[in-house]
Amino acid sequence: MATTGQSVPQGHAAIPPQNDDPRTDAATRRRRASPWRILKPVQGQIRFAMAISAGSALFGLAVMVLLMGVVQRLLEAPDQVPWPWFAGVALCTVGAYVARLGAFNQAHYAAFRLERILREGLAGRLARVSLGYVETQGAGALAKVIHDDVKALHVFVADSTPLYARAYVTPVVTLVLLVALDLRLALVALAVLALGYGILTRAQRRRRDMVRAYNAAREKVSAAVVEYVQAMPVVRNFDSGKMSFGRYQAALDGYLAVMLDWYRAAGFPARFSWLVLSPMPTLTLVLGAGLWLTALGDLAPARWLGVLLLCTGMAESMMPMMMLRHMIEKVALSVARIEEVMAAPELDAGQGGAPAADPAAPALSFEGVTFSYGPDLAPALHEISFEVARGSVTALVGPSGAGKTTVARLIPRFWDVDAGRIALGGTDIRAMSTDALLQQVAFVFQESFLFADTIAANIRIGRPGASEAEVIAAARAAQAHGFIEALPQGYDTPVGERGVFLSGGQRQRIAIARALLQNRPILVLDEATAFADPENEAELIAALSALMRGRTVIMVAHRLATIRDADQILVFDRGRIAERGRHAELVAQGGLYARLWNNYETAQNWSLGGARSPAAVPNEEVA
Repeated sequence: MATTGQSVPQGHAAIPPQNDDPRTDAATRRRRASPWRILKPVQGQIRFAMAISAGSALFGLAVMVLLMGVVQRLLEAPDQVPWPWFAGVALCTVGAYVARLGAFNQAHYAAFRLERILREGLAGRLARVSLGYVETQGAGALAKVIHDDVKALHVFVADSTPLYARAYVTPVVTLVLLVALDLRLALVALAVLALGYGILTRAQRRRRDMVRAYNAAREKVSAAVVEYVQAMPVVRNFDSGKMSFGRYQAALDGYLAVMLDWYRAAGFPARFSWLVLSPMPTLTLVLGAGLWLTALGDLAPARWLGVLLLCTGMAESMMPMMMLRHMIEKVALSVARIEEVMAAPELDAGQGGAPAADPAAPALSFEGVTFSYGPDLAPALHEISFEVARGSVTALVGPSGAGKTTVARLIPRFWDVDAGRIALGGTDIRAMSTDALLQQVAFVFQESFLFADTIAANIRIGRPGASEAEVIAAARAAQAHGFIEALPQGYDTPVGERGVFLSGGQRQRIAIARALLQNRPILVLDEATAFADPENEAELIAALSALMRGRTVIMVAHRLATIRDADQILVFDRGRIAERGRHAELVAQGGLYARLWNNYETAQNWSLGGARSPAAVPNEEVA
């Protein structure tokens, strides 16, 4: 893409460069948004389609002129059929049809090609921006850009081509022909055109503001519908739909108010202008003027007929012109949203390969790392420094919001640090290419995402060329082979959207099998057993043990019993490392970790009767 300096895949046109200057805000980009700039990858094909469509319009006008010639020849020699003129009419009619069909095909081919280019470009851009940008925008908003806004560009390209020929070529050529035939009748047709245009302009005075209000109201309705459907379990348990349905009803009321306001403001002028610009008023006035001039002997009948055949094109051209204006205003919002995503700042692309094989360097090190999720937000991490030895297990613990997960997600460069550096084997991760970085680190998060594909395909993510034997071996080590074999289709069983057909523990074991198959030297676990039920927990722990064997492990833990044997425990508090050491040392210190451990033990002994521990229970009750 032009903004990154990276090469465009072979066979794909480049997406036009966007303004990456952060000082150019979203409102400015919306004002500058133009569909023509973003159509650059297919502009040659679009111009060709427009030329063919213009040819179709010219063929249509030629039919009218030739019909005038047929009538004139019949008036001059009624006993002779002007076959050459009839042949010309037939050829031009066929030419108009063929050219119109060709323009339709070329416009749609260009639309489909642009749709593919934009979606591939947007997906590629999102793959190179920070995860923070993606989370800030929201999955729903980005999905709307990739699907709905790109689809709006498709409709514009596919439908605007013939409109341009009708809106610009037809009226200009028609005016020239009318003036050549009879200037007086041409002025009559222009008078109707001017009247209709004036009324229509008055009807369109508030159009831009109303289009914005209409789109905003429609988006609020869509958001309210999605919220109401997705929140149905909560709705049924808490408010029976009163509050959530109330928001939906308010969105509908706002949409209705916008539509009524628009209708009242532009209703009568718009309808009256359409009446004036229809063929009948023009035909009526030109017919009356022609009768008067013919009666005076100042107009030949054949010319009068030619004017009647051509004049309706003048008025009718206003309709495509106004439709084009509406389409451009509508698609400009989609263009602005697409360009905003295309202008999202990318993470700097490193060019280096794997870290140097320096046995003296730690596997992973944080060196004075400070990080904030936004320029206006307080730092989530303050000058974090620690080292992870090769083959060791480091646990990250602390209260909620202390910065543990942030540390884990900085390792794969979901975000870049604000200060300091993160190094693998002594090499700054910002100097490594994305592929080289991800070849070193595997991840298992507490919420395992599965694609709507088969189990085998989900395990192969990251290694699509893995053999069936390797997939099965990874599943066995992850304690997943047993339940997979019990499924009707085994490894070919579809898991559904986000793995909905599997339990939480089963999804987690699939994620562990995926990490095992990747066989990367550094493993990051973000509370991989957080949502495991008692029956699955033992199998998950066995799977994790197989996964951790021989690897450098960084583990974010809430269940402190799983980290008692960690080589290093880092205790985070408010974005800083408050304590570090092994389990026994930290408990003996009586600090934050000791309090967390005591709270954990108390929670483990909790029951419906309250907190209970063997020391607090009478002997007879223990027995």
